[in-house]
Amino acid sequence: MAVNGTPPTAAALPTLPAYPDPATDEVLDGGLLHELAHAFGGPFHFLLPHRFDANLAAFRAALDDAGVDGRVYYAKKANKAAAWIERVAAAGAGVDVASPGELREALGHGVRGEHLVVTGPAKHEELLRVAVLQGALIAVDTLDELDRVAALARAGAARPARLLLRRLPPAQPHSRFGMTAAELDEALTRCVRAGDAVRTEGFGFHLSGYAIQPRADLAGHLVDLCLTARARGLRADRISIGGGFAVDYAAAGDWHAFLAAQRPRHYHAGKAFPAAGFYPYHSPVAGAGALRAVLAAVPEGGRDTLAGRLRATGTLLLVEPGRALLDRAGSSVFRVQGVKDRDGYAILTVDGTSLSLSEQWFNSEYLPDPVLVTPAGRALGPGVHPACVGGATCLEPDLLTWRKIPFPARPSTGDLLVYPNTAGYQMDSNESPFHDLPLPPKVVLDGAGPRPHWHLDRRPPH
Repeated sequence: MAVNGTPPTAAALPTLPAYPDPATDEVLDGGLLHELAHAFGGPFHFLLPHRFDANLAAFRAALDDAGVDGRVYYAKKANKAAAWIERVAAAGAGVDVASPGELREALGHGVRGEHLVVTGPAKHEELLRVAVLQGALIAVDTLDELDRVAALARAGAARPARLLLRRLPPAQPHSRFGMTAAELDEALTRCVRAGDAVRTEGFGFHLSGYAIQPRADLAGHLVDLCLTARARGLRADRISIGGGFAVDYAAAGDWHAFLAAQRPRHYHAGKAFPAAGFYPYHSPVAGAGALRAVLAAVPEGGRDTLAGRLRATGTLLLVEPGRALLDRAGSSVFRVQGVKDRDGYAILTVDGTSLSLSEQWFNSEYLPDPVLVTPAGRALGPGVHPACVGGATCLEPDLLTWRKIPFPARPSTGDLLVYPNTAGYQMDSNESPFHDLPLPPKVVLDGAGPRPHWHLDRRPPH
């Protein structure tokens, strides 16, 4: 039985309910989660691949509706599961990788080399070597990296190295990523000099934050760079605007009410989190809608929209969403293994650690309310039962949720806590087998309904 919501008597404690999701609710109410918790003997994550398919289709539709030729690359760092790579391969989309391991995983699950884009700073030599051999598109971050790639191509590759030259965002001059205007000018000179060893396909950037207009402005600048490069005899027919497409986890009213109400007293041990440090769990423009907004924006100094500018110049648009392709595509499940009463609230201990909710990595908190799932037939007591949620390690700060959640039933040993919508970055960005605790496995749910077929993800946790 799934239990959620906030009774009137819990008004003193702020809550942040995630958006209702019928597909997830069916799973919570079907009894399967308790069976899986018993089988695994520890925490696990469940994945909903059909959500990934729908999100990918939405991004492609945004490009098509704007009349823009474009490509979508899944940013693999957002979640390690093989299930997503298999969906990408089946759909003929691409993958953004940044390590030799990620590249091997993508190739091993069916993604073609030419459908990979290789990003990241100061790339490992093995990553560059295999990327050149497989025909992947390489985002070149520095002049010396450009020289290394050209040398690898000359050393025996049967094809030219495919390059995107990465621009340092002028508005973020302290970014670790990209080259200045002067460095880019020198890079173009070296690309011309390299001849057939390299194929300069365009430009890209890595921009922090989720704002729409800065992305459109910098994208417009990249189009201008493409025209400059073409005048120098280079191909330069595409730009990459990377990721940075927010996910909308909660309704605007709930999010703003939470921010206005939350105080240190609402957290275990009076923990203080600055509101500015939280992820923006409500975003009025998110996912594929954010891409539509970027395409509809007029870049600084221009007269046409970015979409119009791309069409007029014959420039392809590459995007690399991660979190946005995983919106509502999975949740994390922990079993309660202890309940301790303390100063008017309970401290729950679950059978995993806070390292499986990676927002703690940023000295922050994953705020969407966890859902209490009780075994069928257990009577629910009256009233509200506030509780924070601790992990199973011997570390004092190992808390999955510092906030006192007002559960409408008293949690008991054997109950499950389900953290909703965790597929994007939360599940495994910061995982660790501390205390020799096993890493939570990922369970792929095939089909709809409360009792779907399931199998373990084909990339086991390690």
